[in-house]
Amino acid sequence: MNGRKAMIIASFMLGLLGLCSCGSPSSASGVFSEADPELVYDSSMELKYAENFNVDYYEGGYTMLTTTRDGAKYLVVPEGKPVPEHLDDKIVVIQRPIQNLYLVASSVMDIFSALDEVDAIMFSGQKKDGWYIEEAKEAMEKGDMLYAGKYNKPDYELIVSKGCSLVIENTMITHAPEVVEKLEDFGIPVMIEYSSYESHPLGRVEWVKFFGALLGKEQEAEKIFDEQTRILEQVSVDEKTDKTVAFFFVTSNGLVQVRQSSDYVPKMIELAGGKYIFEDLGDPDSRRSTVNMQVEEFYNGARNADYLIYNSSIDGGVSNVEELLDKCELLADFKAVKEGNVWCTTNDLYQQSLSTGYLIGDIHAMLQGEDEEQMRYLFHLE
Repeated sequence: MNGRKAMIIASFMLGLLGLCSCGSPSSASGVFSEADPELVYDSSMELKYAENFNVDYYEGGYTMLTTTRDGAKYLVVPEGKPVPEHLDDKIVVIQRPIQNLYLVASSVMDIFSALDEVDAIMFSGQKKDGWYIEEAKEAMEKGDMLYAGKYNKPDYELIVSKGCSLVIENTMITHAPEVVEKLEDFGIPVMIEYSSYESHPLGRVEWVKFFGALLGKEQEAEKIFDEQTRILEQVSVDEKTDKTVAFFFVTSNGLVQVRQSSDYVPKMIELAGGKYIFEDLGDPDSRRSTVNMQVEEFYNGARNADYLIYNSSIDGGVSNVEELLDKCELLADFKAVKEGNVWCTTNDLYQQSLSTGYLIGDIHAMLQGEDEEQMRYLFHLE
């Protein structure tokens, strides 16, 4: 287990040293013994934006999933089919039907919901009251899904006694490699989803195809992804504007949290036809997505922004401009406040991993002055 632990730590520290491959099987190096006659490579999934996973298909319905950030490989075995012999011992075998999952990466619940596979999840890393995904709430109310603790403190007794088959984590688990080691000691494999590492906003959405391949629902996943790409194609037809946008949140201690210029949110603003107000903020080599600054610094950098978007996904948000000014009086002097161009995200945004295309469309509609009623994840503050 020490090797897995070291691999996770190395992944966290080295960041950009992912293994990328789309045109050839990711299993080509050291995955199968040359003596193994059972698996024959067939094809690989075509990816448009995602860079942190591969999906390879083998004859007989076998599927190899690879998270290229850490090099982990998962062989999905069709129901009723045997597990191939001579597999590399580092490969995790997952047999269909997929069930009894422990989902700690909360943004993935949206994907399972869209694929109609919430029933595959038995354990949640989120309590019932923390879910905005209705199917997850209902499952926990019925007792079909159980709270099994946070990423760094899982209820080992519960998940072992109930037969957990796989844990799906986000990258926070890299801060607690000892948890992975203990889970694997119990014979429970761990999968880390790296959608947050994708450089293109729709690369995050494309992870629906990764989980579609896990669940055997590639066609459904492709339709979901295509819908998002169509939105981007539609907004890209219009010319870019010179309108600037500040995306921010006021912390409980009075600081203003904004996105680094290299983060995916500024890229969404750019794809929607606008400009992020902070052109060169933060360290592009850092994995941090946000920067905290003093109110005065935010004032100097964003007071002339054409639009303000308040990120409500952390504190529950605000319902009008007055409530926003209660958080930060200095905002009253901002151009966007004076001109009535203040907007807010919906509370559920951070759990909606498939919202990216829609939010790009919403920002585009905001910049174009289109009807607010058509928006899904933005609303105007009066």
